[in-house]
Amino acid sequence: MRIALQAGVLVLMFLLAAHVLARMSLYHPMRFPDGYWDLRDRLRVEDVTLTASDGARLHAWWTPSGEAAVATLFLHGNAGNVTHRATHIERLRQAGSTVLVVDYRGYGRSEGSPSEQGLLRDARAGYDWLRTQGWAPSRIVIHGESLGSTVAVLLAAEVDCAGVVLEAPFPSVQAVAGGILPLVGPLVARGFNAGARIPEIGSPLLIFHGDRDEVIAQRHGRRLFEMAVEPKEFVSVPGAGHNDLVFTAADVYVDRLKSFYQRINEGQP
Repeated sequence: MRIALQAGVLVLMFLLAAHVLARMSLYHPMRFPDGYWDLRDRLRVEDVTLTASDGARLHAWWTPSGEAAVATLFLHGNAGNVTHRATHIERLRQAGSTVLVVDYRGYGRSEGSPSEQGLLRDARAGYDWLRTQGWAPSRIVIHGESLGSTVAVLLAAEVDCAGVVLEAPFPSVQAVAGGILPLVGPLVARGFNAGARIPEIGSPLLIFHGDRDEVIAQRHGRRLFEMAVEPKEFVSVPGAGHNDLVFTAADVYVDRLKSFYQRINEGQP
């Protein structure tokens, strides 16, 4: 009995430690001054200060444009900060969108520490800011990358928007953890359950996923795609991994986005 009790305690301690490590590995923020802040002038972006519903002050980059037909709320992945999304900003502009890139709490110049509920509040703060600037929901695209894709889905299930774009998405943290640690992973890593909410999104959906993604296997993106309702489109990017999708897709990325934006503007599915 004593041996069994000791074994049970050890297993419990192991699972608790694994859970803590899983949470720590989920976020990799880079705080100011780390990053490429000198890109601000080259990108012609403006600094914007947002306030989340719980009072957290957030920093974002905004690309003002009087010509863009749509505004994109860009929700980045779990690492770095806004300065690491320069190529995304440039590509989205080329496709015809103005862009608001929000740094989650604990990232870049934003205060606080990241959490699932915190990231959702931060995303909503970005959406609400676009609305105050005069952008109607019918002209707002919610665009998420990696971890940001789940934030994008959860936000789009709660608000109206013109469309949703996801890069390297996945149904839930639990699903991805199950592929890494088949038995233990799903027990210790939970949250960001995009799969449960994506059927609620009726706006047009566009998914990009590299066929060589070494972090989020493409099967996870396809699974989430299957859960979504029409209209939807899946773009497999040959040779693209997790961190080079926008580079590898190159002109295809811009062309697909441009077509997506045009269909939105014309009211087509």
